[in-house]
Amino acid sequence: MRTLSRKLVLVASILALIGALTPVASAGPASCETRNNNTIAKLLECVDVDGVREHQAALQAIADANDGTRASGTPGYDASVDYVVDRMESAGYQVTVQPFEFDFSAETAIVERLDPDPRTYLDFAEVDAMAFSGEGDVTALLEAVDLSIDDPAASTSACEAADFAGFTAGNIAFAQRGFCSFAQKAANAEAAGASALIVTNQGTTTPEDRTGMFFGTLGAPGTAIPVVSMHWLDGLELVDLLGAGPVTMRVSVDVESGVRTSYNVFAERTGKNADNVVMAGGHLDSVVRGPGIQDNGSGSAALLEVAEQMAKVKPQNTLRFAWWGSEEFGLLGSIHYVENLSQEELDEIALYLNFDMVGSPNHVFFIYDGDDSDGVGAGPGPAGSDLIEEKFEEFFDSRSLPYKGTDFSGRSDYGPFIAAGVPSGGLFTGAEGIKTDDEVALWGGVAGEQYDQCYHLACDTFDNVNLFALDTNSDAIAFATLSYAMSTELIDGEKSKGNFKPGKDPFAPETS
Repeated sequence: MRTLSRKLVLVASILALIGALTPVASAGPASCETRNNNTIAKLLECVDVDGVREHQAALQAIADANDGTRASGTPGYDASVDYVVDRMESAGYQVTVQPFEFDFSAETAIVERLDPDPRTYLDFAEVDAMAFSGEGDVTALLEAVDLSIDDPAASTSACEAADFAGFTAGNIAFAQRGFCSFAQKAANAEAAGASALIVTNQGTTTPEDRTGMFFGTLGAPGTAIPVVSMHWLDGLELVDLLGAGPVTMRVSVDVESGVRTSYNVFAERTGKNADNVVMAGGHLDSVVRGPGIQDNGSGSAALLEVAEQMAKVKPQNTLRFAWWGSEEFGLLGSIHYVENLSQEELDEIALYLNFDMVGSPNHVFFIYDGDDSDGVGAGPGPAGSDLIEEKFEEFFDSRSLPYKGTDFSGRSDYGPFIAAGVPSGGLFTGAEGIKTDDEVALWGGVAGEQYDQCYHLACDTFDNVNLFALDTNSDAIAFATLSYAMSTELIDGEKSKGNFKPGKDPFAPETS
């Protein structure tokens, strides 16, 4: 157990802000503070969006007290860890904090078109320095590298050394997202003598996030040249200009980097089946440039509320809540955890549920596509992932709410669990993807805009949340977590029969 560096940073001011930001109404009936919420009906009566918002207000106050960020490796993240530890220990959980070192990197980009038609691109909205970019300030001619702008605009641009045949050393390479890692593109550009690399989005119509702004990572230090990402429409403009003549660009990236320490937090309640573990998690860290109250203060806060309302439950299976560090640096916390499990410890994990961004302002109710029935992107998850998808579908069906599958794209902390063969699933309400007309017809909102217009930005604050989505998903999290805490029989057969029997309505009110 790590010793708390503080009970909370600026406790008085945080409590004052919580009072100012959270609703006055009490969360659930008075009996919620004392009773054992050992049925779905009782638990859902007590899990309340006001309780979730109390935790989000605390995370906002922590960010406000720490330069507007809760990124791993910063005091704001350490204070977030202290807050989770304090709340979970107060609720009676066995709490463990797992430290790990990681390569911290914070980058700031300036990208300008100097000729023709001078223009400065908006940082974070039109361009962004990739994580672990090299540092430098370069002015040079722009040179396209194996671009494909026609439909479907799929490209292996900059993925092969041959793509740079005839490239003029010293120029700024202009490549396209797709096919290989950003690190591979950067390595090939650097080897060809490029002074910097701009990677425009791909431009394909599916998935939707291939046309807007994106935020890439090179995965680790080692690249010497500045590397930035660019919105697809701005990339198209540069293609048109290159077709008419030379284009001169300036790319400047300032980097703060070094090895720092981050932490995973676990709150556990041992069940009758001590060696059958149900995990529910989400990342606790924000990006460097913002407080991350939606990404992922929504999932983190919902898990805290569910855990507190389950504090008196005596589970059939061991229940382990997880708050991951350094997700925004490449899933580093969850990777560290899974890679350091023994085979016996890994085999004990019956399933993993992931909750990353569950209250997006322009939301869609996404459920991870465990059986690959949508046929998009990655294949199905490990055996049992399809049943987890069905479990969440059961919840939304019970409320007559529409839902939609979303691909296991590897962008969140389910990734290491799936790679290790652990059945996985979870919920998501959208990030930088664009909402369609069909989705507006189902869930309302605004077509043609991002699910979360403040994704990875400083405006991801306490107000950047859809309360209906957050409330609904908090109940869905509670439903699935308690269901599996009591029985994983459908996932792993005889290992955990529990007491939630097929055919019994889990939503029925108590009669005795």
